[in-house]
Amino acid sequence: MEKEKLMRLALKLAKKGEGKVSPNPMVGAIITKDGKIIAQGYHHYFGGPHAEIDALKKAKDKAKGSTLYVTLEPCSTYGKTPPCTKEIIKRKIKKVIIATLDPNPINSGKGVQELQRGRIEIETGICEEEAKKVNEAFFKFMKKRIPFVTVKAASSLDGKIATSSGESKWITGEKSRKFSHHLRDTMDAILVGINTVIKDDPSLLAPSKNNIARIILDSRLRIPLKAQVLKNQDRGDTFIFTTSQRDEKKLKELKSRGIKIAIVKENENKVDVNEVVKELGKLEIINLLVEGGGEVIGSFFEKKLVDKIYLFLAPRIVGGKNSITWVEGKGVKFLKETSYIKIDSLKKIENDLLLKGYVKENSSF
Repeated sequence: MEKEKLMRLALKLAKKGEGKVSPNPMVGAIITKDGKIIAQGYHHYFGGPHAEIDALKKAKDKAKGSTLYVTLEPCSTYGKTPPCTKEIIKRKIKKVIIATLDPNPINSGKGVQELQRGRIEIETGICEEEAKKVNEAFFKFMKKRIPFVTVKAASSLDGKIATSSGESKWITGEKSRKFSHHLRDTMDAILVGINTVIKDDPSLLAPSKNNIARIILDSRLRIPLKAQVLKNQDRGDTFIFTTSQRDEKKLKELKSRGIKIAIVKENENKVDVNEVVKELGKLEIINLLVEGGGEVIGSFFEKKLVDKIYLFLAPRIVGGKNSITWVEGKGVKFLKETSYIKIDSLKKIENDLLLKGYVKENSSF
C-alpha cells in the first residue's frame, strides 16, 4: 500500500478523537509489516493513551521490525502519559513515518531527534498539509495561544436571521438544525451575547459532550437568574465576561451559584472580544464556536478573530432594512477592508445549503 494511502487512513482514525481529546491534538497511527497492516490506533480521550501506544498494544510482539505511520510527531516529554518515543524505541520499530512535526515548542523536532538517537529511520512530510488541517485549531493555539474561532449562523438567502418583528424560528430546516447542534460536540466552548440569552434562552449544551464551556458576553450583567444557560453546570461550566458596568448585586448572586465571572476591558461600552479570547486561551480552550447574535459575530469579524465559518442558507427571502442580519456591528467602509471567505465546501442539506469556508483577511478577489 502506498504511503499516502496509509497516512490518510491514519488521519481518518485521528478524526475519531474529535471533540474528545482537546487540548491535545487528534492523532492516528498505523503499524505495517511485510506490506500488511498489523495494528491501528488513535487518541481516544484526553489523558488516555496516545495513538502510537494504542496501536503498539494491539500489535504486541509483532511490532518488532515494523513501520509506524503517525499523523503527528511522537511526544518525547512526560505529561498525562509517558513519552511515546521511549516505547517506540523499546519495541524496536524499524521506521517511523510522520505526517507533520509537532507545533508544540516543548516537543517540536525533539521527538524525531530522540527516535533517530534510538537508531530508528525517520521520514516526514507525508500528507503534511492534510495533517495540519485536521489539527488546525491545535496549530493555531500553539502559535498564538488563543482559540481557533468558528462562526456558525443560519440565515435566509438575503442574509437575514430574523424578520423585522424578531421572528427567527425556524429559518432553516430540521436536518440543518440537527447538523448545527451536533457541531457543538466537536468544540471546547460555545459563545453567545447577552441579547441571544434574553431573546432565545438557550441552554448551549452539546448533544453528547458533557464538558462543554458556555461563554456569555454580558457587559452589564443583564442575564436573567432563571436563564437556562445557568443550569446544568455538571454538563458544562458557564463563564460570563462582563465589565465595570456590571450589576454588583447580581455579580454576588451568580458567584454564589458557582458561575465563573471574568471582568475585562470595555470597547465602546461592550466586552472587548480581544480580551475574551486571551482569557479563553489561558483556560486552554482551543476550539471556540461563536453562535451569535449579529452584533457579537460582527465584533469578532471587526477584530479579525474569525478563522472559519459554517453558514446555513435557507431558500427564503426575508427582506426589510430592519430585519436582523447574521453579521452586524459597524461594518467596513471600503471593499478592500472586507474579510474574504475562501469557500472550502458547499453542500445541500434537504432544501438548505451549508457553506463552509475559511477567513482570509484583506485578500483580493
